[in-house]
Amino acid sequence: MTPVLDVQGLAYAYPDGHQALFGVDLHVHQGERVALLGPNGAGKTTLVLHLNGILTAGAGSVSVSGLPVGKEHLREIRRRVGVVFQDPDDQLFLGSVRQDVAFGPANLGVRGAELDARVMTALDQVGMADYADRPPHHLSFGQRRRVAVATVLAMQPEVLVLDEPSSNLDPASRRELADILRSLDVTVLMVTHDLPYALELCPRSVVLSDGVVVADGATYDVLTDDTLMAAHRLELPFGFDPRTVVRTPH
Repeated sequence: MTPVLDVQGLAYAYPDGHQALFGVDLHVHQGERVALLGPNGAGKTTLVLHLNGILTAGAGSVSVSGLPVGKEHLREIRRRVGVVFQDPDDQLFLGSVRQDVAFGPANLGVRGAELDARVMTALDQVGMADYADRPPHHLSFGQRRRVAVATVLAMQPEVLVLDEPSSNLDPASRRELADILRSLDVTVLMVTHDLPYALELCPRSVVLSDGVVVADGATYDVLTDDTLMAAHRLELPFGFDPRTVVRTPH
């Protein structure tokens, strides 16, 4: 079965010569929810920017459902891989929630009733349909993050990539977003420092450190491997022990 995301031997150096990735392999299959963990400077963001063609591989390859990521397929790749950035204000820039969510599909040529349906379906999925005509800057931070997710869902992506989705959220907003992400029928790759959130949402975790994959397995196994955690500067919050968490089926 072809992985939805297939990264093979990916290496990348920035123009200043800094080598960020050294031969990364990553395979994510349809319907998986995978956490991408690692210390600051590990290369996580660099890897994510290759998944929809913002950066181009120096060596190795990236493909999405068998389609190589490259200039000739960029439009379709960016439909298939939706990236939700850490700051929702990077994605919300129009006068109303409805306009922001419509922006992506409209650029793909979706019009009229189909566009309206896409917008409202995406807003329904994140519990924000009642806010369609509100200006985004009048919403709370948590609401803006949910609208940012909707702007990507309206593109009907195959993969949802989330960069630090729980950052700056209050506990209620954090839980609401977790419920939304669990309900979506889409493959998820979640970049996060929030290890309890990774345990809650992602059955599988991949650890990136110094530009290479150093672990790939069940999130519980990764978070309870004390030697691995210490070696790669991964720290659980004070008082949080994965061994005592009651885990529900995903």
